[in-house]
Amino acid sequence: MKFMELGFRPDTFYTVEAVRSVSCDLINDLVIQVKSTKYLLHKFPMLSKCLRLKNLVSSQSLETEETSKEQQVIQLVDFPGETEAFELCAKFCYGITITLCAHNVVAVRCAAEYLGMTEEVELGETENLVQRLDLFLTSCVFRSWRDSFVTLQTTKVLPLWSEDLGITDRCIEAIANGVTVSPGVEFSTQLETGLLRNRSRRRRDESMCNGGVSKAAENLRWWGEDLADLGLDLYRRTMVAIKSSNRRISPRLIGNALRIYASKWLPSIEETSADSNLVLELVISLLPSEKSAVPCSFLLRLLKMANAMNVSPSSKMELAIKAGNQLDKATVSELLIPLRDKSGMLYDVDVVRMMVKQFLSQISPEIRPTRTRTEHRRSHSEESINLEEIQEIRRSMSTSSSPPLLSKLAKLVDSYLQEIARDVNLTVSKFVELAESIPDVSRICHDDLYKAIDTFLQVHQKIEKSERKKLCSILNCKKLSVEASKKAAQNDLLPLRVIVQILFVEQARATIATTANNITANETAVLRRSFTTRREERGEEEVEERDEIKPIGGFQNTPSRFMAFCAIPRQPKKMLCKLLSISRSLSQRI
Repeated sequence: MKFMELGFRPDTFYTVEAVRSVSCDLINDLVIQVKSTKYLLHKFPMLSKCLRLKNLVSSQSLETEETSKEQQVIQLVDFPGETEAFELCAKFCYGITITLCAHNVVAVRCAAEYLGMTEEVELGETENLVQRLDLFLTSCVFRSWRDSFVTLQTTKVLPLWSEDLGITDRCIEAIANGVTVSPGVEFSTQLETGLLRNRSRRRRDESMCNGGVSKAAENLRWWGEDLADLGLDLYRRTMVAIKSSNRRISPRLIGNALRIYASKWLPSIEETSADSNLVLELVISLLPSEKSAVPCSFLLRLLKMANAMNVSPSSKMELAIKAGNQLDKATVSELLIPLRDKSGMLYDVDVVRMMVKQFLSQISPEIRPTRTRTEHRRSHSEESINLEEIQEIRRSMSTSSSPPLLSKLAKLVDSYLQEIARDVNLTVSKFVELAESIPDVSRICHDDLYKAIDTFLQVHQKIEKSERKKLCSILNCKKLSVEASKKAAQNDLLPLRVIVQILFVEQARATIATTANNITANETAVLRRSFTTRREERGEEEVEERDEIKPIGGFQNTPSRFMAFCAIPRQPKKMLCKLLSISRSLSQRI
């Protein structure tokens, strides 16, 4: 840290009965009251350098003769700072050595301005204290990032004076320029003198700063730790100056500094306050617009705090959009954002749906959303299933071509649905809206979605039949695995229609699997020729020939399935009877 010494005489100030005086052969003829401290000084040299004192003494000489015979006490009303600053100014007048540095230069500069220690009093002989202080600030303090930062911190004691004198703005400008300069150039002198803050300083709240940063960013993270010591207003102004500087600075460094500041000043969600609201609003307003400037985990933690605090809807929306841009990096636990409203729901499902929409909009705006429930019913209806749909089922069992990001998003949302399904106050509409926000192509398999639906039905067993159908309408039975289909077929909580669909699809899968595994292309041709010849020779055996082909459908020699078939109500029987005709049709085509 740089310093400046003025004067050459030894310090001769002393204290007697709470009165400060200076050793001198001359009689004290000037009494000054500063705060609670009284000073016995001399008109010369004080009046030769302080214009305000000179004017105050002149005004006293105009009073009555009786009063003038008594020594008057000059009251320095509204003196900026403490008595230490005044005493340094007084010592400068006596030529006593004083040392100025970043810690006291602001207080002394304000005191000198108050006393009027300018060139107007010196009459051009030598530079007065104001000019010397301004030179020290310009040539030394503002050329050092560290000194500028310390000086800026001291301005909070005298904010109005510092603003009027332009010290605050110049400190902020110097800090902004220092941050955006290569550290090897800007801080080489400080590194040599060992004045740079130790970069191995303990990291605060690593859970708030768990996003990875580059090696260069790690080398520069120290300035973010320094700025975290600033108050709200000075931090805001400094960060705005850094972001708007002509010299380009990495958005990751900005984000890293904001995470450090938030980790220090934002308490846990349970310990919110009015000041916390201001800090949160400030951090949100300073977030860089770049996608990867801050990790998704940090944004989601801010979003949890925003729900717990009285944060403006616009700030909450901004957080949701930024988090939605990198939703693929989120975890289920991070998405469990507590909700505090009259609905009684535990988690904010709407904000998650908003983030899903934002994520999908940036990946591919042309992606078709999940089909409506009417379209689902039409495609899942037994009357519409034909051989083409059976082929579609077979293709769905093979490797899907869904984009990795979409598949990851679907997995995340379905896992999130499994968690929030345990909320007794969660409505069917909220559950279905979030599930349908995922495009059809995203879900390779509906097993996780089925688990979420099953959990919801177990927790909400008293929901109406219409809501139960609405909930299960989002389930695509064709995308259930064999294991999930077995469990779903035995689930009493599912509507009967869904169970019939699952049995129907499994029968179709079995037909295709049996055909693909047991009949090759040559065997198909031989079977077709043999069937034709025997039909011509023995027409009476036609029924037996058909019965020999029927096992492809999978219902022969299975008494238990036959008994289950007989136990199904009339309407589902018709559906399964149509399956038998489809199976026979497929066998005849073979």
